[in-house]
Amino acid sequence: MTSTTQRTPQSAAAIHAPSPEDNRVMGFTIPLRAGRGRVMRLGDTLGVILSAHDYPAPVAKALGETLVLTALIGSALKGDGGQTTVQAKAENGAIGLIVCDYRAGELRGYCGFDADRVAALPQGADLPALFGEGYLAVTLEPENAEERFQGIVPLEGENLCAAFTQYFESSEQIPTVLRAAVRRDENGAWHAGGLMVQHLPRGEDGQTRLHVEDTMAAADEDWAHLNALAATVTADELTDPDLKLEELTWRLFNQDEVRTLPATPLSRGCRCSAQHIAGRLGTLPEEHRAELRDEDGMVNVDCEFCARKFTVAI
Repeated sequence: MTSTTQRTPQSAAAIHAPSPEDNRVMGFTIPLRAGRGRVMRLGDTLGVILSAHDYPAPVAKALGETLVLTALIGSALKGDGGQTTVQAKAENGAIGLIVCDYRAGELRGYCGFDADRVAALPQGADLPALFGEGYLAVTLEPENAEERFQGIVPLEGENLCAAFTQYFESSEQIPTVLRAAVRRDENGAWHAGGLMVQHLPRGEDGQTRLHVEDTMAAADEDWAHLNALAATVTADELTDPDLKLEELTWRLFNQDEVRTLPATPLSRGCRCSAQHIAGRLGTLPEEHRAELRDEDGMVNVDCEFCARKFTVAI
């Protein structure tokens, strides 16, 4: 016997009708500058994810930014079956935990927070005020790969983009610039968008490798150029549901023969089901399963991602 119930938050986030430009992530390349990147936007998909819980505005914004950055990183994995999981865990701050993952265009996320500390936050609180001390872990599980890759860095910097940039510097060692923006409109609906631009070793795109001194000088110039252009993107451009991703990319990099790639649609995807949970619990030793059962012999499991409660028999 199995059952599923939905927990209803006290005030669900407003969900607007999707724009054709919402809920997409698109890659692009700039071969002459040895650059690549991704640009994305979330609309009603973000609203659906946030509606699972009664998140205060600063928490919803932090979760939205993390979802954007997770999708930018995850959609760059080769193949459709890989998964990217991001966890920000902290102590002594208003937010104690954010978990997001991306797989084949499906996003999900959850945030645990201290309501009293959130209420005491100043307007426009920075990363240290939101999280206190903690770490950021990014786990990559490529499709059909036997090993997974994980990078862990301190949760430091002015904002989440700075913390994620530190991950790329220490774990990926690829020059990377990240931008993310989240806003709530006058109707209460959430909008988000993001940009990632990276600079690759020349050998990765068929050009001369960087060990030649004059090539390295040119590479430095190329990256400074790309970095400067990426820095001009505004929060309004990233979150505008009427601005096509192709048009935004062209605005930023039209002088460099930017080439866009096919976009991937984004949706909220929670993979929990009673059958899946029963199967996972069934792998536990009997003594552990006995500890989980209630007086009726059932096991109750809450999914914080989708706010559903599952009751299963094992």
